[in-house]
Amino acid sequence: MIHNGKNKALPPFNIELKQSVKSRGFTLIELVVVIVMIGFLAVNAIPRFIDLTGQAKQANIQGMAGGFATGVSLVRSQWESESRPKDTSDINFVSYDGTTVYLTSENTTTTPGIRPGYIVGTSSSAGINSGTMTASDCVAVWNSLLQQPPQIATNVSNINGNSSIQYLASVSGSGASTLCYYHLKDTLARDSNDQYIAPSGLSTVGNSFSYQPANSSVVIYINDNS
Repeated sequence: MIHNGKNKALPPFNIELKQSVKSRGFTLIELVVVIVMIGFLAVNAIPRFIDLTGQAKQANIQGMAGGFATGVSLVRSQWESESRPKDTSDINFVSYDGTTVYLTSENTTTTPGIRPGYIVGTSSSAGINSGTMTASDCVAVWNSLLQQPPQIATNVSNINGNSSIQYLASVSGSGASTLCYYHLKDTLARDSNDQYIAPSGLSTVGNSFSYQPANSSVVIYINDNS
């Protein structure tokens, strides 16, 4: 019985709550549908994830090559702005970000012709005019141009012995044809012991870019999209 404010009785009423709960398992059709959906995701999502990994490797080498090329241009621009300084041996040089780097000298008799003002290393004995660049000189160029660059080595055995090293530096040619190569470690081939193998073809194995000091050319090579 419920009373209102005037103490008059109101007719009683009942509140009845009915709840129907049914508990059952999945039917065979529902299970089949779930399995099909899982299979669909496996077929479509996993390859896309793998593809993203390949894209990340490609983006890595492209980003490093872009930063490297910018550094080459900045060094030459600074050398020009300082009126093309030379050392006592008549070798082009400039102090770039606190580091003395040596540059190419002009030579129009070579093929390709050597243009002046492009970085060849941190040693006055290095270069492509009167000296020969080594893989260590390529590493010096790498470390001089890039801000906090990834660790790099000149020998694949160093890469296999140190997981923090991310790049491999190599050199080919001599004089005006000299090329520095920079390979992304994760795109190099491995042997049966899961050890990285030195690239047999510098432009045909793994993802890399090359630098030609004679004309500042930077070329990207993408051979691994996995």
